[in-house]
Amino acid sequence: MRGKFVTFEGCEGSGKSTQLRFLGEYLMETGVDFIMTREPGGSPIAEDIRKIILNGSYTEMCDECEALLYAAARLQHLKEVVEPALSAGKLVICDRYVDSSFAYQGYARGLGAEFIKKINSFALEKYPPDLTVFLDISPQDAFARKHGADLSDRMEKMGLEFHQRVYEGYKKLQKEYPRFVAVDCSGTKFETAENIKELLKAKDIIK
Repeated sequence: MRGKFVTFEGCEGSGKSTQLRFLGEYLMETGVDFIMTREPGGSPIAEDIRKIILNGSYTEMCDECEALLYAAARLQHLKEVVEPALSAGKLVICDRYVDSSFAYQGYARGLGAEFIKKINSFALEKYPPDLTVFLDISPQDAFARKHGADLSDRMEKMGLEFHQRVYEGYKKLQKEYPRFVAVDCSGTKFETAENIKELLKAKDIIK
């Protein structure tokens, strides 16, 4: 049986790393056969592309180049990591996927959804997620929680106005795609973790 593909999305500082760690611990405890991976990255070539994308000194990178680098890293990651795991029947949990490109480059950068769909057609047609978990917290609250942006990260230092557009882009995706489900992050990190587990059970991803 083919495995399930679950992606996690959220603005910078939404707590994805913490929630994915909690979820990974739970899946190991319950004996689920899974892999945890990320975008951009997840494989050697894609990780090298990630270093270019997030390099804080590359301020001259144009928006189209940024979007194409994400798409290239995604394709390599799908071929090298995601497809083999799904074919082996594993649950694949991915930190960010194509919805990040819609929110960040398509909406916040203004490149438009059609451009993102075109350069990510392989991913969208062959590897649609079974579920996308959106950690719903505003950029203002997220940055306050993490005490400001990481200025060495090219994406984090884009400013609050940019990240507010990212958040608006995610909310549009929530309305457009039934697979895209928001999880309220206003409670404690432990409450959020429980909400995520209940969602995965309700969507028949885990038992």
